[in-house]
Amino acid sequence: MERRTFLRGAVIGSSAAAFGGTLMHGAAYAAPAQPGAGPYGALGAADANGIMLPAGFSSRVIARSGQTVGGTSYTWHSAPDGGACFADGTGWIYVSNSEINPSGGASAVKFNSSGSITGAYRILSSTRQNCAGGKTPWNTWLSCEEVSLGYVYETDPYGVNAAVQRPAMGRFKHEAAAADPVRQVIYLTEDETSGCFYRFIPTTWGNLSSGTLQVLKAGTATSGSFTWANVPDPDGSPTTTRTQVSGSKKFNGGEGCHYANDTVWFTTKGDNRVWQLNLANSTYELAYDDSLVPGGNAPLTGVDNVTGSSYGDLYVAEDGGNLEICVITPDDVVAPFLRVTGQSSSEITGPAFSPAGNRLYFSSQRGTSGSSTGGITYEVTGPFRT
Repeated sequence: MERRTFLRGAVIGSSAAAFGGTLMHGAAYAAPAQPGAGPYGALGAADANGIMLPAGFSSRVIARSGQTVGGTSYTWHSAPDGGACFADGTGWIYVSNSEINPSGGASAVKFNSSGSITGAYRILSSTRQNCAGGKTPWNTWLSCEEVSLGYVYETDPYGVNAAVQRPAMGRFKHEAAAADPVRQVIYLTEDETSGCFYRFIPTTWGNLSSGTLQVLKAGTATSGSFTWANVPDPDGSPTTTRTQVSGSKKFNGGEGCHYANDTVWFTTKGDNRVWQLNLANSTYELAYDDSLVPGGNAPLTGVDNVTGSSYGDLYVAEDGGNLEICVITPDDVVAPFLRVTGQSSSEITGPAFSPAGNRLYFSSQRGTSGSSTGGITYEVTGPFRT
């Protein structure tokens, strides 16, 4: 399947599988799709929850900050952020971080096979500003602290085992984590204006208690080849991890991160870009850059959290913009999938699909009030491509 990248007025194509491959220059420019022209069609009028969706899709509210969840006695956390779903017998669990400092942490909601809420509980407490995070292949949740010298905490979404601090993964302003089971590494983004992109190589895959932290090295261009170098002092003190290795590539505000099919994508909010690492040949390129879309009609602005579907679509949540979740398809259609209305002082966080791929969870971090205590967590159901 051809992969095209919107880069400096031209389409950069490839002949590899979805979202991967080598650069081939010289193709004619093909503008991203106009709003409403995505694989699911135009957005309809806002529903009772204020969400604009394509035909055939519907939304419901799962939880609200400061209120009990469903029929449980558990009170949902403020400022819901990154999230992921985990299989749980015939049902599943949705985990959500809390971007509060101090006492952020993370919570979970349990669903049965029909999608009814059967429980909710805390899985991490007394941590700081837990942001995008990430899921491991062994079904734990990595809750990342977006603060200077922040930690990664490995947590149990099932609420059985106590959370464990993982200092070997480095101390810096952590944002997101994405596991690569092929190379047996965890990729990590850093939310700094001159942040870096890292990978952690566990001594034993499945055990994050020890290992090697590495940083990506590359030139200043928006595409090229890259290498990895060990970070001498992952503790980040007195010298920050991002300044320890000469030639480490700087990224403007690392945000969401997603791995699939020998490719890792991550977003940078400072320049509104989606980056793509092609791991099979150690090259990088831009997958999306709103400043290079002609006429100022970029369909995706304020890039933030990101997830992928089993079909190969990439879903990117906006912090700002039109408060949308946009889809980037394997053939490079870039278009809104949904829009949240009446919440302009909020941001969209935590997009994640249920194990079957037919339900999408996400939060509006500050809801209609514009306050961290006004967060709303939603579920969208409908005919997703799987």
